[in-house]
Amino acid sequence: MLNLYDFSREGLMAQLATWGYSAYHAERVWSYLYQQRVSSLREMDELRADLRERLLAEVVVEPLQTAVSTNSSDGHTRKFLLRLPDGQTIETVQMQFKGRSTACVSTQVGCAMGCVFCATGQMGFRRHLTPGEIVAQVLFVQQALAQHGEQLRNIVLMGMGEPLHNYDATMTAIDILTDRKGLAIAPKHITLSTVGVVPGIRRLADEGRAVRLAVSLHAATDAEREALIPPARRWPLAELIAACRYYIAKRQRRIFFEWTLIAGQNDTPEQAHAVGQLLHGLDAHINLIPLNPTMGYGGVTKEKTAV
Repeated sequence: MLNLYDFSREGLMAQLATWGYSAYHAERVWSYLYQQRVSSLREMDELRADLRERLLAEVVVEPLQTAVSTNSSDGHTRKFLLRLPDGQTIETVQMQFKGRSTACVSTQVGCAMGCVFCATGQMGFRRHLTPGEIVAQVLFVQQALAQHGEQLRNIVLMGMGEPLHNYDATMTAIDILTDRKGLAIAPKHITLSTVGVVPGIRRLADEGRAVRLAVSLHAATDAEREALIPPARRWPLAELIAACRYYIAKRQRRIFFEWTLIAGQNDTPEQAHAVGQLLHGLDAHINLIPLNPTMGYGGVTKEKTAV
């Protein structure tokens, strides 16, 4: 069975065309999904009867179900463990900061990158998410916020998985999220975070989607970075920074570099100087992130006063 959430608007038109239906009918189905926000095909009650029967026979609409939800002690963060149709679970997080809500969504079940300080990296890779499973997380958070009269402002592709390892599905999801007749989220309010998959960064630059790019850096030398991020062995810093320069030149956009502070490892003045030299001349912003301790990693978080 096909999942309707997996289709971009153009993809839905193409699929319905193979069944003999016009773009008008595809637009009606699209409107049910993203304007009326139906949760089942039977709610599409004003479609042509034969089209609705074809949809019931060929496709599904599958909103995600909550397995577990938790709230942070300060009330600014809500974590949802969401169950997929095949029984796998993914984490989606809704964060509140200065009155603005952000959804942190996953792009894979698990992750193949193996970053040593990341709980998802420690669990290994299970499978890619489909475009619809990525989009459905955003719909879920929007619905949760609507119950409190709130709206979603930002999306960060920083949950489970490496977005550029699941490139095509992630880009289709972005197309749905930014479609003016879809969720109509401005590209500048979407941030894609990568460990530094160089071919994906270059492809993103060439294809021109105007989302924000964040790169997990965490170290300023190859040896130190490889110890934290195994894929760095495949794409050393020289290649990564060259790809970042290419992206900035092509897109005329700043890159955000993420630096998880690990006490005694990458938090010294020498490291600060090294990263300054590494990024010299780049239109870039560095986000310093205190380490979130995990069971499988012995690194120590930096004191907030020292950050």
